Amino acid sequence: MAEEIAPGTVWLVGAGPGDPDLLTRKAERLLHAASIVFYDALVGPGVLELIPPQVHRVPVGKRSGRHSKDQASITALLVGAAQDGERVVRLKGGDPALFARSMEEVEALSAAGIAVRICPGITAASAAAASAGISLSLRGRARRVQFVTAHVQTREALNLDWGRLADPLCTTAFYMGRGAAGEISRQLIAAGLDPAIPVLIACDISLPTERLLHTRLDLLPLAADALSDGKPTLIVVGEAVAPGSGNARLAMPEVARDLH
Repeated sequence: MAEEIAPGTVWLVGAGPGDPDLLTRKAERLLHAASIVFYDALVGPGVLELIPPQVHRVPVGKRSGRHSKDQASITALLVGAAQDGERVVRLKGGDPALFARSMEEVEALSAAGIAVRICPGITAASAAAASAGISLSLRGRARRVQFVTAHVQTREALNLDWGRLADPLCTTAFYMGRGAAGEISRQLIAAGLDPAIPVLIACDISLPTERLLHTRLDLLPLAADALSDGKPTLIVVGEAVAPGSGNARLAMPEVARDLH
């Protein structure tokens, strides 16, 4: 398997939402071919168990307020490992192309003369929709889908074009949305979106501890507090996520059942 990664090269690999069964076959081959794996905090434990015991593992995860490594330090580690002749995998939660700061790493590695390639992964919004038995797009109700990051630095305003986001014929997925749930609700309603428009909230997506909740936009802050328990949270807004849009099989906590 080692021929999958030449010594001194780097692969950015999407770990998907957490369930190891949702990892691509290519991603699993790359994990077996690596000599060192740098992994994020959001990589599921089942995915980490697929890494062979002889492969060196380096946690470089970043969580809001609890950064183990800053981005410059992570990039320096990748460059150093590749220059030492390691077969490097940079394992990122979800898909490296979505809110993963991949291009910063790609540019730094390329500037150092290091070959770098990307293996995509399943993103959280797709996995959450699958768990809920719905589609992110829906004929006549959701003509487009948009992905937005709701993560900002401490005390920084969530500076988004709320007028464009408040499209009733669009499904909008807000990644890392727990702390911004109140602002998302207020701003979208102020921009003209119906307060009763459906919302899906998801935590621990694809894992045995997964929690999903259908609610509505004006109840979003209360519902997010009831469901997320401090965990990274995906918030999906739009008519397509309404209960009954598909054959939803929801794992809703009792505290959240009355929030529809």
